[in-house]
Amino acid sequence: MSLIKQVWLLLLSTLLLAFLGSFIVSTQSAREYLRTQLNFKDNDTAQALALILSQQKGDLTALELTVASQFDTGYYERISLIGNDGRMLVERRGPDEAAAAPGWFLALVPIDVAPGVAQVSNGWKAVGRLEVASQRRFGYDELWWSTLRTAGWLAVLGVAAGLLAGWGVRRIQRPLDATVEQAESITGRRFVTVNEPGVPELRRVTRAMNGMVERLRAMYTEQAQETDRLRREANCDPLTGVAHRAYFMSRLTGWLTREDSSPAGTLVLVRVADLAAVNRQLGRAQTDDLLRDLAHELGALTASADDAEVGRLNGSDFALALANPGPPAAIAEEVGVRLRALVKSRPRGVTVLIAAVGWRHGSTPGPLMTAADAALARAEAAAERGGPVAIEVADDLTKDSGFGEFAWQEGIRLAVEDRRAELASFPVVRADGEVIHLESPLRLQLQPGTEPVPAVRWLPLARRTRQTAGVDLLAVRLALRAIAADGLARGVNVAPVSLLDSEFTGRLRALLTEHRTEAASLWIEVAEPAAVHHFGLLRELAALLRSKGVKLGLEHAGEHVAEIDRLMEAGLDYVKLDASGTRGLSQDPARASYVTSTVRMLHSLGLQVYAEGVVNAEDAARLWQCRVDGITGPVVRVKG
Repeated sequence: MSLIKQVWLLLLSTLLLAFLGSFIVSTQSAREYLRTQLNFKDNDTAQALALILSQQKGDLTALELTVASQFDTGYYERISLIGNDGRMLVERRGPDEAAAAPGWFLALVPIDVAPGVAQVSNGWKAVGRLEVASQRRFGYDELWWSTLRTAGWLAVLGVAAGLLAGWGVRRIQRPLDATVEQAESITGRRFVTVNEPGVPELRRVTRAMNGMVERLRAMYTEQAQETDRLRREANCDPLTGVAHRAYFMSRLTGWLTREDSSPAGTLVLVRVADLAAVNRQLGRAQTDDLLRDLAHELGALTASADDAEVGRLNGSDFALALANPGPPAAIAEEVGVRLRALVKSRPRGVTVLIAAVGWRHGSTPGPLMTAADAALARAEAAAERGGPVAIEVADDLTKDSGFGEFAWQEGIRLAVEDRRAELASFPVVRADGEVIHLESPLRLQLQPGTEPVPAVRWLPLARRTRQTAGVDLLAVRLALRAIAADGLARGVNVAPVSLLDSEFTGRLRALLTEHRTEAASLWIEVAEPAAVHHFGLLRELAALLRSKGVKLGLEHAGEHVAEIDRLMEAGLDYVKLDASGTRGLSQDPARASYVTSTVRMLHSLGLQVYAEGVVNAEDAARLWQCRVDGITGPVVRVKG
């Protein structure tokens, strides 16, 4: 039983005992008062009537008339005159009239009054004994109505006392509820502080809880900072802070191969021509400043993009990858505008070469880099003819021979309406090969009778035309039906932009309510940018899914995984590390240390950690050493 219920029980018991005791004492007091008054009245009446009867000189007729006259007043139950020999001389007895009080009340509080007694004489000679008994019905009625009035007033006082007690309990309950909510938030990986209450005892508890929360927050923040430091050491160039070659190539490979990435993008290579000569001319410090400023200008181009990366490939070469279908020439020119301003602020002799090439999903990094290098060579030749910045664009490889954008848009809409779709299956397994769940990306049949198309082909347009909510709900529906068919847990993706749809959450709730049993085996994943740009909506989604038994996870996690405050409050169940952060792990001790620290930090928050896109057994073995809970990717072989 909760503390508040115990307090209420104690208060109600105390009030009930107090009012019951007051009621019993009041009733008994009233009964004793009535009994005493009736006894006095009967004795007084008997004495007065005996005096009158004594004046009748023993005349029986006169005695009867006098007794009858007194009895007819209606206030007596019985008046009897008994002779000395025990013979009844005169008696008047009233009929038995029912009292207004109920029978159980008469039995519970009887008013037993002895009749008043007086001697009647004739001079010095005794005539007999007079007994007077008043009508007790009036006493019972008065006691009954008095009891009802007392009960009524006690009820009013009880209600007032209950309201006062309720106010007092609420005054105590508010800080208690805040403390309980604070404790529950800790178990839910949310760390909040509450205002200290006015009750001294509760103030000490709240102060202790707030202190613990601050210590935990500081501990996790310190751990996150250490993890972020390891991330920078493992993935970033120490001079410029941008990605080093290995990490950049991992990110680029992920965009080229991942099913839910953009269908096209642009790769830009930037080279500081003859860096050795620039170093001799400017000196080491100014040359380092030049490289840092160049990296900063390239990074500014990626600030508003989710899928973008800047890397330093070697001493003089930088690369910029943008996963979007924009024209490579326009992107190269934007880079050129920024770098011209940078070069103008430096002494003469600094030349920057820029090469851009478009890529499509499914390309391989080798040919793409070869095409970019060829364009960079042409830019170098052009720079020899003059100009501090030279730009070359490789042949446009991003053109698609498919049908136009409107046809794609209509194809997506009709496929969702007609439910022409299927789910792929990629297992996520534990170290012993046991399947945790199946990753189930959606594929749409854009035209009847054709093969279903992977998300990489249609998802960017669905995002742009705000159709992802319908697509994601269809994926959830298909996953729930598949779970009902074979009982295997399945994970589906929800696009961050779907969270902005005002109807999405309501429709998702209705769908999960309809399939309440299957919902317990459903895993829903959102990309890492959702935790950065739509954190409030993500937390609302987490609350909904938790109430339905659905697990919520963050996929493609990497750069922002160390944002500890948000992760603590997001309400997530698991995190999937992006392949760009784990590829080549077995050959890179620094990256392995970073992954180990990340896994340790996420485990301390109660989150499961999985690794995406694992391609070889060596990386898989190293990931198990890093204590990940599961992996997925080409290397996975399902047990049995």
